[in-house]
Amino acid sequence: MVNPLARIRTLLGGTLRSRVAGEDADAKAALIWGAEGQRWHSPTDVIWHVNGDAAMYAGGIRALLLQALHPAAMAGVAGHSGYRSDPWGRLQRTSEFIAMTTYGPIPSAEALIAKIRAVHERVRGKTDDGTPYRASDPHLLEWVHIAETHSFLASFQHFGDRRLSQAETDAYVAQAAPVGELLGAVELPRTEAELLAAIEKYRPELRASKAALETVDFLLKHPPIPWPARPGYWMLAAGAIATLPAWARRELRLPTGRWFDVLVGRPLGWLSTRIVRWALAPESRRDRAGAPPR
Repeated sequence: MVNPLARIRTLLGGTLRSRVAGEDADAKAALIWGAEGQRWHSPTDVIWHVNGDAAMYAGGIRALLLQALHPAAMAGVAGHSGYRSDPWGRLQRTSEFIAMTTYGPIPSAEALIAKIRAVHERVRGKTDDGTPYRASDPHLLEWVHIAETHSFLASFQHFGDRRLSQAETDAYVAQAAPVGELLGAVELPRTEAELLAAIEKYRPELRASKAALETVDFLLKHPPIPWPARPGYWMLAAGAIATLPAWARRELRLPTGRWFDVLVGRPLGWLSTRIVRWALAPESRRDRAGAPPR
């Protein structure tokens, strides 16, 4: 007789995996974890652990919210990414990029980076106030990278399966930087202190444009999630909001009170991350039980 709890776990894990990785998740897994060849990272690297943890689900939502505060980044997303017409496709492409550059063979990771750089070269336009931008601008790429790195770290430190030491935190920042530089950013932070200083440097440029507020509304009020799954998504989103800096939440018109963090955001983020981790554990063991030889 099949254990009902095991059936629920299999169903939930399979659904999450297909949504995030796509219907061809098994084929992608074979190319990323199953292929022979040297990797940039190994199972002993902190980025290998953090980027494979369920806390990335809340971290991804946080990164989108934080990145939206840069008018040029937001204009690029709104005008060229198709996040409304094909939100799952965009999520799956992002997921594949993170997985390939963290766990995949170096030639495959380099090919994917080259493909994205070519796309960036074609993406350009104007922000809501008429300021020209181009997606290949190193300054803009730096913002996207540091917002993402900070978000993944913050989410893991709050909801991950263990706390990182200061040395591990600095190592994560350093290990994440080379891929951002291969995408076109220049001299990215290598420590947490440098990362925080870099984010502070961008503060004068950040604001909630109309497109940013529309994105927040889309992500939080009308997510492209089936209704039965929305409570779980909103729990992850609450956790993501609770880890954002107060200044970012004020700009995005999100809750800033300590009551929200203590009573709503952090508890729901912790619980939802544990559920995701439980559901995905069998898949994670299958995909990353061991790394191919370096």
